[in-house]
Amino acid sequence: MTQARYKTGTEPATTDREIVISRVVDAPRELVFEAFTHVRHLSQWWGPNGFTTTTRSFEFRKDGVWDFVMHGPDGTDYSEWITWTEIVPPEWIALLHGESRDDPNAFETTLTFVPHGAATRIVMRTVFPTKQLRDRAAEQYHAIEGGEQTLSNLAAHVAEIAREREGR
Repeated sequence: MTQARYKTGTEPATTDREIVISRVVDAPRELVFEAFTHVRHLSQWWGPNGFTTTTRSFEFRKDGVWDFVMHGPDGTDYSEWITWTEIVPPEWIALLHGESRDDPNAFETTLTFVPHGAATRIVMRTVFPTKQLRDRAAEQYHAIEGGEQTLSNLAAHVAEIAREREGR
């Protein structure tokens, strides 16, 4: 189950610049967090349905970089650049995400991993530099639907990891 907040008129001063998506993943948070820490996992689930990912470089540490290309189902390639700005295992990850290292339109995302019984609630809070960039991401690039699909892909991948580990 996914929940998205797009414009509520409440919350912090960044509300008009943010998109918040939440999902409960049926796995312990250490496993859900692990899916973000290894490129072999990220490459399996990152992105909306129909997209694939090719990693150029990956270093999961504070100030480390994930440089990658997302390949759209229509054959379009999207250069992407993530800098991990803070990592607190297994509680949260903060990152800066853009098309390149110096992208003036890069946005900040915080991912929190909260125990939810035996499962984990992941909350992805993205804050854009301007309301216009948030609106463009939501309307032109379908960021809300894409984020929901990405977290759905994460949930499916984590379930697969759990099944594989149970089978050992």
